[in-house]
Amino acid sequence: MKDQNIEDELASIRNLMERSSKFISLSGLSGIMAGVYALIGAAVAYHLIYGSTGFIHTDFEVMAKSDGLSVINLYIRLLTNLVIVAVLVLILAMGTGVFLSYRKAKKRGESLWSPTTRSLLFNSALPLVTGGLFMLIMVTRGYYGIVAPASLIFYGLAVISGSHYTFTDVKYLGILQIILGLIAALYPGYGLIFWALGFGVLHIIYGSIMYFKYDR
Repeated sequence: MKDQNIEDELASIRNLMERSSKFISLSGLSGIMAGVYALIGAAVAYHLIYGSTGFIHTDFEVMAKSDGLSVINLYIRLLTNLVIVAVLVLILAMGTGVFLSYRKAKKRGESLWSPTTRSLLFNSALPLVTGGLFMLIMVTRGYYGIVAPASLIFYGLAVISGSHYTFTDVKYLGILQIILGLIAALYPGYGLIFWALGFGVLHIIYGSIMYFKYDR
């Protein structure tokens, strides 16, 4: 009986240490929703790029004349619309993640904003900001094919960096994102497909695993 009490106390201490050093309010459902948003965004981007014909818009001169625009203005409009779609997906994913994590933290009687949360955000933001600036430079120089691979790779690095402050399982998502990004670099014409697989399908699978493992 005494040994059982000691084991219970040790388990309680380990639990308290984990709560203080790990961000365990991360919601698996937020990963699922982020994947859903990404798939919807990929579908919209596909329509913007390929239209209803299923073939990429290659004859920009014909399209520009029909819209009363120059080829450059038409290309800028397409790029702007794609950026808007990406930003909306990001805002929805982050907003849903914060809301669901706050709800989970409140249910567990924990504070969402803590030193651990700040460490998680800082270590995750560093690769993300670096990747965002790198992609912006590439886009301004006309290397559009690098966007999908780079976004997957830098996002994977951010996830792995942040995994030290949350569930260890998260790092496997980051590893898979990096692998997918490297494969996407080998097939630049299929960037949108790899983007949908990484940010859509992988997030849904990861979120489902996290939900059934930690949220129920």
